[in-house]
Amino acid sequence: MTPRLPSFLLALTCAGVFAADDYKPGPDSLPQPGVPKGEISEDTFVAGDKSVFPGTEREVTIYVPTQLDRGKPAPYMVFQDGVIYQAPVVFDNLIAKKELPPMIGIFIKPGVVPAASAGVLPRFNRSQEYDTVSDSYATFLINELVPWLKEKHKLNLSDDPNDHAIAGSSSGGIAAFVAAWFRPDAFRRVFTNVGTYVGLRDGNELPTLVRKTEPKPIRVYLQDGANDQNIYGGNWFIANQDMLSALEWAGYDVNHTWGEGGHNQKQATTIFPDAMRWLWRDYPQPIKANAEGKSKSKVFETVEPGSEWQVVSEGHGFTEGPTTNAQGEVFFTDIPKSLIHKIGLDGKVSVFAENTGKANGLGFGPDGRLFACADGKKQITAFTPDGKEMVVAEGFNSNDLCVSAKGDIYVSDPPGKKVWLITRAGDRRVVDEGLLYPNGLRFSPDQSLLYVCDMKGRYVYSYNVQPDGSLANKQRYFFLHTDDDGITNADGMTVDRDGRVYVCTSLGLQVFDQAGRVNCIFPKPQNKWFANAVFGGKDFDELYLACSDKIYKRKTKVKGVVSGVQEPVRPAAPHL
Repeated sequence: MTPRLPSFLLALTCAGVFAADDYKPGPDSLPQPGVPKGEISEDTFVAGDKSVFPGTEREVTIYVPTQLDRGKPAPYMVFQDGVIYQAPVVFDNLIAKKELPPMIGIFIKPGVVPAASAGVLPRFNRSQEYDTVSDSYATFLINELVPWLKEKHKLNLSDDPNDHAIAGSSSGGIAAFVAAWFRPDAFRRVFTNVGTYVGLRDGNELPTLVRKTEPKPIRVYLQDGANDQNIYGGNWFIANQDMLSALEWAGYDVNHTWGEGGHNQKQATTIFPDAMRWLWRDYPQPIKANAEGKSKSKVFETVEPGSEWQVVSEGHGFTEGPTTNAQGEVFFTDIPKSLIHKIGLDGKVSVFAENTGKANGLGFGPDGRLFACADGKKQITAFTPDGKEMVVAEGFNSNDLCVSAKGDIYVSDPPGKKVWLITRAGDRRVVDEGLLYPNGLRFSPDQSLLYVCDMKGRYVYSYNVQPDGSLANKQRYFFLHTDDDGITNADGMTVDRDGRVYVCTSLGLQVFDQAGRVNCIFPKPQNKWFANAVFGGKDFDELYLACSDKIYKRKTKVKGVVSGVQEPVRPAAPHL
């Protein structure tokens, strides 16, 4: 049996702090005569060694309505902290009135790691699981708990994210939102009360991320009270209002109820039936992002609202290094297969080169040759337009490269923590060292600056390029957003003619203005490693992404610049 929270912790997490709220549940929250009661069962989920949360145990309560057709995939709703809001009774009543679809309720307690010996406390995972701003908890639900429910309890759970809702109170509330935020491919409907959108584990960053990130297909209902907590982590009521403001600004389908209550579930229990009606209204119509076109996101300075990423090529081992020739044709590498592929202007994909020495970063030079980081051979190689290969330099590690209009090549060496210069004359020297893990590098549009990603840090560095190719005035310039591990995984990047810098990170494609500020973020097109980006197409107005086994593209309202095949372009001065 899962160890229970001690009484003092239950008091801190669940009890009302203030006496200003005397909310009373209505008839939809109370048992009604003649209404069929759903089946309630309980079990304990024990995580394995390879779990997201190894060693944890948690109580799980399962609600199944009598009206459920077990032969059809069922909608479901996940609740943190076990049975709350008198939800099974509400489900009974609203399903009977056909105001909710017959759906399964999944009520989950936070994980506890049992004590190794008698007389010591177990480890309580609630804050670690619920307050963390990452996809960890969603991954646990999707990859561990739901399959367990399907297999052990024979539940025919729908795989359609439009059929999934998630709810919670306090830390359970932010857990619900974060699960949908990181995995809208799994959860689309969110109810939170007294949500912990404050500075416990960077929850206070969420309103900023909501404003900057391209709107996602999520519907959200928020509840809080004016007498909620105001403690070391922040002011809960103000934080919930900030979340509402951000969601409205970004164009989300969002609703809210504010009251006078404290940090508890009293008002939330009272409004829960109406919140469910609102969240599930018009079901089974799918929830769409920015459905009413009200978003003010700066994403739409780059792309048209309603446009989506399209798969250009798939089935690869790992895609990397996309670059563009003067005609706008895109080339990319498949590192484990040692291949370089070409995407023609007609969209057809072909193999350009084989046995490339696990080539990674690519870049065309002004002479039409394609340069490659053949790190498997510790070489920089070059391919002529007809595919003939030659060695340009060797004897050092390489990850990415960029070529200037003059023919100078800058190369990142992550293990050596160095940036190399190979001059057009063939000389080689180190021009910077000391970054934690230098990765992607690109020029500014006018090629006066070199930008270098630090994959294990929080910044993209900026350098002035000197006439002899050396680098000066090194600065931590572009500040990157990150998830809970504090590492951005900043990989490749590209630039447009207006001076925006597009950096591939674990959070998605972070788009900077020239002053070094993230203006907007494109979510990753799939939940896998996101490596690199480039503008291509005959007008350089298609943005290509290398994301694990696939290449994606999307039409843009801006035009990119590729340094080795285009003359330097001077953008307008930034707004400061």
